[in-house]
Amino acid sequence: MALLAGAIAGTLAACDGGRSTSPVSTRHTQPLSESIMAEISKKNMGAQSPILMRIFKEESELEIWKQDNSGRFALLRTYPICRWSGDLGPKIKAGDRQAPEGIYPITPGLMNPDSNYYLAINTGFPNAYDRANGRTGAFVMIHGDCASAGCYAMTDEQIADIYALAREAFLGGQKSFQIQAFPFRMTPVNLAKHRESPHMEFWKMLKQGYDRFEITHLPPKVDVCERHYVFDADTPVELNPVGACPPYKPPNNFELQVREKEHRDDLETERLIRLGTPAAPVTVRGQGGMNRVYQSAIAQAGTGVTIRTAAGTIPAHAHPPSTATTRDGEHATGEADAAASTRAVDVERFGAGSADD
Repeated sequence: MALLAGAIAGTLAACDGGRSTSPVSTRHTQPLSESIMAEISKKNMGAQSPILMRIFKEESELEIWKQDNSGRFALLRTYPICRWSGDLGPKIKAGDRQAPEGIYPITPGLMNPDSNYYLAINTGFPNAYDRANGRTGAFVMIHGDCASAGCYAMTDEQIADIYALAREAFLGGQKSFQIQAFPFRMTPVNLAKHRESPHMEFWKMLKQGYDRFEITHLPPKVDVCERHYVFDADTPVELNPVGACPPYKPPNNFELQVREKEHRDDLETERLIRLGTPAAPVTVRGQGGMNRVYQSAIAQAGTGVTIRTAAGTIPAHAHPPSTATTRDGEHATGEADAAASTRAVDVERFGAGSADD
């Protein structure tokens, strides 16, 4: 991938994962790495078994779950997100620089093997829920690099892994997989901390799907009616995203466990609020986030240099969320950054992004 210093502003202004003008590469055909294959074998999974992705903005983490021999999904690997933009909360309209939140079905047609950002997977925004609520935008991606204007940037090395895992799942017969994008891990601590957010009702709705997956380790069936997500609805009719919800009931297999979890979480959230859990700011002024693996690497090496870490390469034009912005919200860059783009720093001590990062 060639991202010229003079095109940095354009890179940040649009996150479209568009087709590259360079000759078609073979990066999309890279095999699964030996380390991933070893993890797959160790966890009793198949190389082409189905996958599911979960994204947590505040933690800046992307999880890959994969079906194992039991038929349920188990966590395969957690990848640190190099950059996402905006605030916690859903994407509302084109140009708001918000990374989306919600549950998105990914089909083979949303895979971009020839992206300007190394490789890309289109989230499919807007989905049925987004469209029913009048939300606009398009070409919102998970891609390489470490710059975002509404997307999730993973570094080139990590998107190569993620793309290969998705490709193999499709080759194995999976028709579509879910991306479940959340503002944060939906724990009582986080719900108490973010209680003043105007998005809380939306997040509580998403939590219903989060809880079902936490209990069952199976992707929930997702529908939309009355402009709301509904999960595991047992109904013979197709639901209308803007129409009235018909009578339906979820399956009984795990419903009691799901309800009990919801009740426990509600009580614990209320207890934490009574104990005085501080409320988080409702905005970070659109600064977005970056996993602390990358923030620490930049703090050590400085900006304006290419930094190689075990979790992926941070390009010279990458900036952590604390970087000052101009009046129109674009990241301020300068000749010093462009001139430094040929220098590289190795930061070996940063790990590959486990769930503990």
